[in-house]
Amino acid sequence: MFMHNGNIGGWRHVKRSLCMGLQERWFSSVGGSTDSEWAFAVFLDALDRMGYDPDSTSLNETGFGHGVLRKAMLATIKRINMLIAEIPDKERKEKEEGLDCRSLLNFAVTDGHSVVCTRYVSSMTDEAASLYWSSGTSWQEDNSMKGRFRMERRDKGADIVLVASEPLTFERGELTSKPSKGASPLDFMAGIRKLTIGRADDWVIVPTNSTLTVHKQAVMIHPIIDQYYNPNPSNTRSTGFAVSKGLDTTEEKEGAG
Repeated sequence: MFMHNGNIGGWRHVKRSLCMGLQERWFSSVGGSTDSEWAFAVFLDALDRMGYDPDSTSLNETGFGHGVLRKAMLATIKRINMLIAEIPDKERKEKEEGLDCRSLLNFAVTDGHSVVCTRYVSSMTDEAASLYWSSGTSWQEDNSMKGRFRMERRDKGADIVLVASEPLTFERGELTSKPSKGASPLDFMAGIRKLTIGRADDWVIVPTNSTLTVHKQAVMIHPIIDQYYNPNPSNTRSTGFAVSKGLDTTEEKEGAG
């Protein structure tokens, strides 16, 4: 199973090269024309080139292993970035504002035993579309409100792990301190920020340009170290690009550019 939330930058200009670079087996397997379908074909092609047959039934009981899935996913992202980098300058400048070659590559794949997800944008300055995870002992309906669920945690173990583009539960935060009379707008905004953070207490944000791996209820996060990696944890990214594509981000919208 494979999922893509986002877009491949400059898709019209890279589609042919992407398709022609696939082995015939995976080229012929695609029935549509969306970038997501072809991204999956690139992933299958990457697995195949690594020596793992995606159609093999011998791995049904064990899967490929989360390390193999993660490596193939990184190879998929690298291949897409390489093709975009090869777009001729003439084609990049065909529009007055220039061709937008930025990609939003939130992928998810599973072999039935492990899950590997990515939260990725091919930019040093833009924020990727949001991605969250939550774990606990059970996913149960909240007795205080019919149709509303929350993650229960009875011990430190995790019997269930959920991954979602946006939190599925919204725990209501409380304004911890009311701004005093004459407080500045900054003081007030600080209180609102605490309230906003409180709504996703059950969920953990996956950092931009990272992989999230779930294997036997264990969650592992690894940075995607390439030309768009920034090791500075305080680095600020703009939300404008993801929001313009109709996708949510984890950052405050007032910082959009």
